[in-house]
Amino acid sequence: MSTPLSADRLLDALRAEGLTVIEHRSWRTNNRNHKGPWGPTHGVMIHHTVSAGTASSVELCYNGHSALPGPLCHGVIDKAGTVHLVANGRANHAGLGDDDVLAAVIAERSPLPPDNEANTDGNRYFYGFEAINLGDGKDPWPAEQLLAIERAAAAVCRAHGWSERSVIGHLEWQPGKVDPRGFGMDWMRGRIGARLGGEPERPPAEPSKPPVAKPPRPTYEPFPGAAFFAVGRSSPIVTAMGKRLVAEGCGRYTVGPGPAWSTADRNSYAAWQRKCGYSGDAADGIPGKTSWDRLKVPNV
Repeated sequence: MSTPLSADRLLDALRAEGLTVIEHRSWRTNNRNHKGPWGPTHGVMIHHTVSAGTASSVELCYNGHSALPGPLCHGVIDKAGTVHLVANGRANHAGLGDDDVLAAVIAERSPLPPDNEANTDGNRYFYGFEAINLGDGKDPWPAEQLLAIERAAAAVCRAHGWSERSVIGHLEWQPGKVDPRGFGMDWMRGRIGARLGGEPERPPAEPSKPPVAKPPRPTYEPFPGAAFFAVGRSSPIVTAMGKRLVAEGCGRYTVGPGPAWSTADRNSYAAWQRKCGYSGDAADGIPGKTSWDRLKVPNV
C-alpha cells in the first residue's frame, strides 16, 4: 500500500529524474477527490490524448469536456518531452478496469492477465500520464517524448519503491482501449526497468525513432463493449460487423446489413456465436470480447 505523493514530492521526483516540468494553473488543487477516494496508489498508467497541439491538449486534460469532466490525468507529456502537471489527486483517466490486472500490478507479476472485465475503479489507484499523440498509428513518437514517458514513469516508481511492473498502458487495464498506440508497453517497461537499475524483462531493442514505413497490416475494431449493441444504436461498426457475419455464412438479413443495430444483426451474431461453439444464454446474439476478437471486424 502506498500513500499518494504530495504535490511537492511529485514535482521533486519528476525534476530529479531530469524532466522539464511546467506547473499548469492551479494543478495542486485540481482533482476529483469529491467524487471518490484517491489512494492507496499502486501504479502508473500511460495514455495518448487523441489530440494535437500542446496548449489545447494541456487545457483539455486540465478541464475535461462535457462528457468527461477533468482533470483527465496528472501530467501531460508533449512532443518535446516536457511534462505539464495538471492535477494532484483523483483524476478521470483510468475508468473501470480489470481487478485481476490490479492484483497483478500490486504483486508486480508478469505477464499481466487479460483485461476482460471492467469492475474496478482505476482512478483511485493509478497515476495517469497523457502523451500528446493522435493515436492513429501514424502520428510519430519523437525520441524526446518517449524518453520523457520513461522518465516520468520511473520517477513515480522510484518515489514509491516500485519496479517497472507497476507501469501499465490503458489498453492493458480497460477492455476496448488501444492507448498508447504506436509503441509496445513491454518495450517501455524494459526501458523503465533499465533506468531503475534492474534487468529489463525485454531488452530495449525497439528503436526510439519512428520506424521506416511498412505496408500497413490489417487492423480490426476493438471490442466496444456489450452495452454498445443496444436498440437505437447506429454506427458504421454495426455495418462492418454485419458484412463480416455474411462473409462467415452467418448472415440472417433480408435487407442489409446496415448501420442500425437490429433484430437481424442480433440473430446473425447469435449464429456466429453458435459457430464458435457457444450455446444457450452464451449464444444470445450480444457480442462478447472473445467472439468479437475472433470475428475480426475491420476498422471503419
